[in-house]
Amino acid sequence: MMSKKLCASILKSVKIIRRQHAKFILSRSMSSLSSQEIKYKEHGDPNSVLYLENCQVSKTLKPTEVLVKMLMAPINPSDINMVEGTYHMLPQLPAVCGNEGVGEVLDVGSEVSGLGPGDWVIPAGTGFGTWRNVAVSDQEMVRKVPNDVPAISAATIMVNPCTAYRMLKDFVCLHEGDSVIQNGANSAVGQAVIQIAREWGFKTINVVRNRPDIDQLTDYLKSLGATHVVTEEFARSHQMKELVKSMGSPPKLAFNTVGGDSATNMIKQLNSKGVMVTYGGMSKKPVTISTGALIFKRVRLTGYWNAKWVQENKENPELVRMFDDLFDLVRECKLLPPVSETFSLSDFKVAVKSSLEGYKGSKKVFVMDESL
Repeated sequence: MMSKKLCASILKSVKIIRRQHAKFILSRSMSSLSSQEIKYKEHGDPNSVLYLENCQVSKTLKPTEVLVKMLMAPINPSDINMVEGTYHMLPQLPAVCGNEGVGEVLDVGSEVSGLGPGDWVIPAGTGFGTWRNVAVSDQEMVRKVPNDVPAISAATIMVNPCTAYRMLKDFVCLHEGDSVIQNGANSAVGQAVIQIAREWGFKTINVVRNRPDIDQLTDYLKSLGATHVVTEEFARSHQMKELVKSMGSPPKLAFNTVGGDSATNMIKQLNSKGVMVTYGGMSKKPVTISTGALIFKRVRLTGYWNAKWVQENKENPELVRMFDDLFDLVRECKLLPPVSETFSLSDFKVAVKSSLEGYKGSKKVFVMDESL
């Protein structure tokens, strides 16, 4: 796992050592670049329908196009859902897999402004196709990001930290000292919630599934800034009520990515007029709430979908402010990237199979640049 000391060391290296591009960019006389792409031409089991294709990408660009060398790209649940055909935004088939990642601009078209060789970019929305070496895209499909941060932070900034940021900011007016409760707290979103909440002065109660290494996980989440870490079993006990009471006032906000009994147990701990935001459904069980919680506590249930928020706020200055805030935290080593296990594109079958087994302490990330 990346410590703050290691993060600071990497940031220092990034600022001092400029990456060398010449070894990748082939002779100017060559008209194309070799690339590998992980694709699918029908929906289904990712273990069956994904395939690796070798291709040539033309270096000849239209006026508004950019040529991008992908550096890193994670495997997220939304990527898997797209392949399965269950996601609510689906690209036209055949498609290159991957919605999130970071790439380096190699060249730009004659009418492109604000981007140049050496800049880093991330997709501006879903369906970009990040699981490949090289991509040609219209400039409107990418967003420039700082290249003075670790590549893993840039590659994983768009989905999980943005989800945590928006959920903490958009649903309840929280003040310093207020508390938030969440399940799935060891997930990438959960870890981002813990770190951002700590910086904004909020306390967190973090619910996780019991496991053999629960003490190690507890210590890790507390090192990120978690106020309390409890198991699902503890969350159902009378001791949970005592813990919440000891915090002064019940949580005003809950984040649910599990569903079922786990969500119901969190609702019980919410303050009057509290809000529970659902952003995932790992258990595939519905969220249920008692009539009393709705009538007498006036608890409100809602949902958050980051891809939709980004799509609807492309011109909103708040989008720029969000990325500025998050990258500032990254530079200050106050927002660490998730613990990751890296794979080459050629090992995609192993990476995808591992990701389908669920989040087990590390995010699966494709690395396309061996120098990183």
